Amino acid sequence: MVLSDIRIRSAAGETAPISLLRHTAIQTNRLLVRWSRNPVALLETLIIPCLLLLMLDIVIGGQIEKFVGTNALYGSVPMVAVVGALSGAVASGVMLGRERDAGLLARFWVLPVHRASGLISRILAEGCRILVGTLVVVFVGHLLGFRFQQGPVAALVFIVIPVVFGLAFATMVTAIAVFSAKATLVEGVTILSSLLMFFSTGFVPLAAYPEWIQPVVRNQPMSVAVDAMKALSLGGQLARPLTMTAMWSLGAIVVFAVPAVIGYRRASRR
Repeated sequence: MVLSDIRIRSAAGETAPISLLRHTAIQTNRLLVRWSRNPVALLETLIIPCLLLLMLDIVIGGQIEKFVGTNALYGSVPMVAVVGALSGAVASGVMLGRERDAGLLARFWVLPVHRASGLISRILAEGCRILVGTLVVVFVGHLLGFRFQQGPVAALVFIVIPVVFGLAFATMVTAIAVFSAKATLVEGVTILSSLLMFFSTGFVPLAAYPEWIQPVVRNQPMSVAVDAMKALSLGGQLARPLTMTAMWSLGAIVVFAVPAVIGYRRASRR
C-alpha cells in the first residue's frame, strides 16, 4: 500500500520539493501506524513510563516530599517524561535495525522516492511519539497531584523540552542502529539511559547523593533537563538548566547527525 502510494505520487519527480513533502508524509504515517501496532513500542512509550511514575510516587514520593518540602512529582514527572522519550527511541532503533535486516530500506532506495524523506520521516515520527508520550505522562501526573504553576507559556516549553531532548537522543540511537547489531543497541543504550535516570536530580534530590558525585549528577544531561522542567512547572532557577539542556541536545545532534545520515544511506543501499 505504502509503496504503491509513493509510485503514484512521484509524478513530479523524486527530487522535487513537493515530492519531499508527500513522501515524508506517507512514510511518517507508515511509521506511526506501525509503532501504534507494535506492543513493544507502546510498552516503552506509554505503559512503562506511567507505571514508573506511579511506582515512584507510591514508594519514595512521601520521603522526598518530607526531605525537600515540595511534592516529589515536580521532579519525577519531568524525569519520567524524559525517560519515556529515551526508552521509545531505543524501541524505534530496534525496529530500524529490523527494517534494515529485512531489506525494507533497500526496497525504498530503488523506488522513485525522495532520498531525504526516509530520515526526515523518522525524525517527525519520533517527535510525534515523544509528544504523545509526554502528554500521557503529564496527564497521569496531573491525576496524582502535579500542576503547572508558572502559566501556559511555561507549560508549553515544559512539553517541548522532552521532544527536543528525545530527538537528540534518537539521533544518537539512529547512528548506532544503522551501524551495529540490535543486541548491542538494546544493551548499551538501555544501560546508559538507566544510569542517567538513577543518577539524576529527578530520581532523588541532589543533596541525597554523596558529595563527590554531586557535580556529575548536577550537570549530566537528564538532570539539567529535569531541573529546567521543574523550574517551568514549580518555579526556581531556569536560565542555567535550560541553557545546558539546549547545549547537550545541540551537541548530540552535531556529533551524531552526520554518522546517522551516512549510516542510513549505507544501510539503504545494501
